[in-house]
Amino acid sequence: MSHENITSKKELFIDNIVFIRSFESMNDFIPEEECYHFWTFLYVDKGTINVAASSGVHTLNKDEIVFYPPGEPHHIHINSEISPSLISIGLECTSAAMDFFGNKILEIGPSERTLLGNIIKEARLSYSSRFDDPLSTKLVRRQDTSVPFGSEQLVHIYLQQLLIQLIRNNSADSTFATIPKSARKRGEDELFYKIISYMEEHIHEHLSIPQICKDNLIGRSLLQQVFRDNTGYGIIDYFSLMKINAAKRLIRDGEMNFSQIADHLGYNSIHYFSRQFKKLVRMTPSEYAASIRQAAKPHGSRHRPVR
Repeated sequence: MSHENITSKKELFIDNIVFIRSFESMNDFIPEEECYHFWTFLYVDKGTINVAASSGVHTLNKDEIVFYPPGEPHHIHINSEISPSLISIGLECTSAAMDFFGNKILEIGPSERTLLGNIIKEARLSYSSRFDDPLSTKLVRRQDTSVPFGSEQLVHIYLQQLLIQLIRNNSADSTFATIPKSARKRGEDELFYKIISYMEEHIHEHLSIPQICKDNLIGRSLLQQVFRDNTGYGIIDYFSLMKINAAKRLIRDGEMNFSQIADHLGYNSIHYFSRQFKKLVRMTPSEYAASIRQAAKPHGSRHRPVR
């Protein structure tokens, strides 16, 4: 019996990833206008910003993402008291499917957030670059043996999956855009956001899984499943990440010292806080504060040439 193979269709294929930035921008930081020869997108994880391009000025809220095609000048402006958390990625992709994204603002859901989280997680394992620098321009591949097998490839896979999923979910002629969520899925989404709000209200405390289950009338297994599905983390790991993100905002605000921040967020000691901070941010609180001051310094002209 003879067999015939079939060549897989690659309707969207990323050639190269140019930069990956995941940073919190201070309110007094004024980014320069940017214009690249490759695609870029900007996602708001927290806060609100204004984005300006040839299509005009638009407000970008939490869980919204904007795409800029090659050669499109654009810049952002911080317009809220809350320092926004942003993810920006530059990528080279010649697939015709990318035309779908030209100057579009889209809203993303839990599954897309999980993919973005996976991209950042694997990128940190693959590259030694400063992801928290809003002006970083390249990726530096790690040379040590601690890089897990396939991490760099997973960054590309997750990013391609994110883009494909966004096209499916937002195409007017796509059957995927018209499939309603099941009652169970809607219920799990509501539960996820309910627990997130609960943890934000208790960010200054030490929470345990039994306490979260008791206060929210939910079983342990369902709680863990919902958080794994939506974030890729266990709930306690995610709560630790929320605490460190809150600590980063407090460091940027500059109104508390490290001991006060640790106490404010319910850490037993400044030493444990510092260990947790370095574990998740890959730098000490002091190093992070210094990097924020460095990022806020003027970086020359506000207009950059097309790269």
